[in-house]
Amino acid sequence: MDRAQLPLNALRAFDAAARHLAFTRAAIELCVTPSAVSHQVSQLERRLGTRLFDRLPRGLALTDDGLALVPVVAEAFDTVAATLDRFADGRFRQALNIGVVGTFATGWLLPRLDRFAAVHPHIDLRVSINNNRVDLAGEALHFAIRFGDGAWHGTHAEPLLPAPLAPLCTPAIARRLHDPADLARETLLRSYRANEWGGWFAAADTPALPARGAMFDSSAVMVAAAAAGLGVALAPPAMFTHELATERLVQPFPITVHAGRYWLTHLLSRKPDPAMQAFRTWLLAEAAA
Repeated sequence: MDRAQLPLNALRAFDAAARHLAFTRAAIELCVTPSAVSHQVSQLERRLGTRLFDRLPRGLALTDDGLALVPVVAEAFDTVAATLDRFADGRFRQALNIGVVGTFATGWLLPRLDRFAAVHPHIDLRVSINNNRVDLAGEALHFAIRFGDGAWHGTHAEPLLPAPLAPLCTPAIARRLHDPADLARETLLRSYRANEWGGWFAAADTPALPARGAMFDSSAVMVAAAAAGLGVALAPPAMFTHELATERLVQPFPITVHAGRYWLTHLLSRKPDPAMQAFRTWLLAEAAA
């Protein structure tokens, strides 16, 4: 069907009538008469060659064909409305979807996002939080910020920030820790990434101790558990500067271990558009500063 021939008024009348199951309430919403709504729906039914509603004494009931049409029409109108909402000051706001590991989001990115908005007000930035396991294509993400070695199949990865790991705990626990071997008496909280504690004990030249504490799929949640006194977390201090500054957490030992860094990644198959280029340029400049 030619777009110029789409019965938009009839589709609007059908959408309203389907939501209210009454021509009268649909007419109030559309600021027309009930007979006008009924006429538009009848026109649509004749055009499609099927009944969309059963007319009942006390309202309407959708037929099977009407039920099939409802989600299609609703989605179409929602898409148009969402697109129109992305215009601001006479310019189209381009959507940019990014996935970010929670630790980097809360510890580094979110406090800086107002700067990005100030210089790029016409980019509609949409941030989702993940735990490093992310499907760029399946989640329709332009970028994902991840922690690791930069080797993700089918992606282009640019280094952002190093993130050496160190034990973090409450001041009360830290007062019991005089050398790394004292951690044997504490609960060592675990990340889903294997053997990080083993790497830290090797850097500390101390026999590895078993980590038997709870396992977390988010470093941010793991560190929150440490701040609650549930144990010692191994996490990047650079992402928890507020907690360290306010002494909710302390770093009992200066020893750190490098288990990866943060990377900006996107699919090799996706050609960067202007919004992606703007975000990349801004993010790399912030990381360099």
